[in-house]
Amino acid sequence: MANPLLLPFLEWARRLRFPTLFKLTAAAFAISVLWPFDPIPFIDEIALGLGTLVLANWKRRKEPPALPGSGSRSH
Repeated sequence: MANPLLLPFLEWARRLRFPTLFKLTAAAFAISVLWPFDPIPFIDEIALGLGTLVLANWKRRKEPPALPGSGSRSH
């Protein structure tokens, strides 16, 4: 169950595009790991929630389908 204090933040983060969400997650993780004390309350939970959203939004790019007749032809 989501923490009611973090739910509005994670709802906002869910609407972000992948590159922005990834950068925000990386920053939260770095803050969580590099400082021995928590400068921001619930930073560990924020990083975990953002990491979950990053993995949920991570998609492989598909190659565009080849158009018929677009192959190389000798004229």
